Amino acid sequence: MSALLVFIVQLLYVPILTIRTIMMVKGMKERAAAMGALEGIIYVVALGIVFSDLSNYYNMIAYALGFAVGLYIGAIIEEKLAIGYLTFEVNIPTRNQELIDRLREVGFSVSTSAVEGMTSTRYQLDCTARRDREKEFIRVVTEYEPAAFIVSFEPRSFKGGYITKAMKRRREKYLKKKKNAEQS
Repeated sequence: MSALLVFIVQLLYVPILTIRTIMMVKGMKERAAAMGALEGIIYVVALGIVFSDLSNYYNMIAYALGFAVGLYIGAIIEEKLAIGYLTFEVNIPTRNQELIDRLREVGFSVSTSAVEGMTSTRYQLDCTARRDREKEFIRVVTEYEPAAFIVSFEPRSFKGGYITKAMKRRREKYLKKKKNAEQS
């Protein structure tokens, strides 16, 4: 029975550890501290059970398995939460105004520039979006430019620009337009 309890406690502990770590990296100090307090309580309970009887190998195995499964669950939760923003650099062979317009229409920020490739001038789109829209962004770009080279990275911080309010307004306008079209 104690092995099952240790396993369950680890299933709680490790995802909380994962979320707390992400919150620290994202600069969410207060939330990370609250998660850290909860994490500490759960950690002490699990270790207390394991250390109460070191001859019970089932508790140790349950601890390790719970940790492994908890990591997997934590990764899934982190993926679903998708906290933060991504910056995309998209390299395309020609200035594709349809792609640029479409990205803006669905609420992505887009800045363009001509860049020197190895043998020709190419175009680079610099875009920013919430992390939960990464797949949508890649799908839109791929639809208009199947051979686009896309790199994404997470900015640690940013200030000003198009990011927050305008992206939200444009996205809401697009969703409203899409809903009206579907009802017609």
